[in-house]
Formats: sequence, C-alpha cells, structure tokens
Amino acid sequence: MEDLAAIAAAIRKARKEAGITQADLADLGGTSERTVRAIETATGNPSLTAVVAVANAVGLHLVAS
Repeated sequence: MEDLAAIAAAIRKARKEAGITQADLADLGGTSERTVRAIETATGNPSLTAVVAVANAVGLHLVAS
C-alpha cells in the first residue's frame, strides 16, 4: 500500500506543478476524471494501463522493481 500512496502523491504533485486540473489530466491520459481522482487518492481499482497513461501524461515513468 505504501507504493500506491507514493505513486498517487507523485502524480498529484506533478499535475499541480504542471498547473492542470484533474479533468485536463483525464483528457491527456485518455481516461475519466473519476479515474484520475481514484489514482491520486490511491482508492478504487484503476487499471494499471490507466495509472501508466496518467503518469506518462505528467512526465512520470513507472518502473517495476
């Protein structure tokens, strides 16, 4: 759960630093605003594809370790 919270915080921080809304990020990531909200709060069950798309849209790249 710790990793999910870290990913969520990083995406939220990057979005805010970019000055875009959750709706904007949803458009850029090809997903819904509700999914972006779930990703940023580490709740719900967003797909890995959606998480990666949203992360990439704000310039983050997820790496499995």
